[in-house]
Amino acid sequence: MSVDLAFEEEEGLLPAVAQDADSGDVLMLAYVSREAVRRTRETGYAHYHSRSRDALWKKGEESGHTQRVEEVRVDCDGDAVLYRVHQAGGACHTGFESCFHRTVDGDVVGDRAFDPDDVYE
Repeated sequence: MSVDLAFEEEEGLLPAVAQDADSGDVLMLAYVSREAVRRTRETGYAHYHSRSRDALWKKGEESGHTQRVEEVRVDCDGDAVLYRVHQAGGACHTGFESCFHRTVDGDVVGDRAFDPDDVYE
């Protein structure tokens, strides 16, 4: 890795924003470990660190809704990354194209891409 990333010492994670490479839409926010960034760069598909499971995961490994990574960018402080991706299916586990499908008032502003009951058991 040519840019030093400022991983937190305690958990060793950085926030990662996934952005649609074509539309510029923000799809989701997750966290990455060093291993997740390494696997993303090796495979060309987005990998993250699940804080709830404390494990590495490839986006779409269960749903098939993968993110092919076009580019990984780093912010000015090296403490966050941006994955510019080509999303297959919806990015959100609730079935929406983006995890940012609601306003702070609760209005739904995004589109559903799939029915989560059909995808997750």
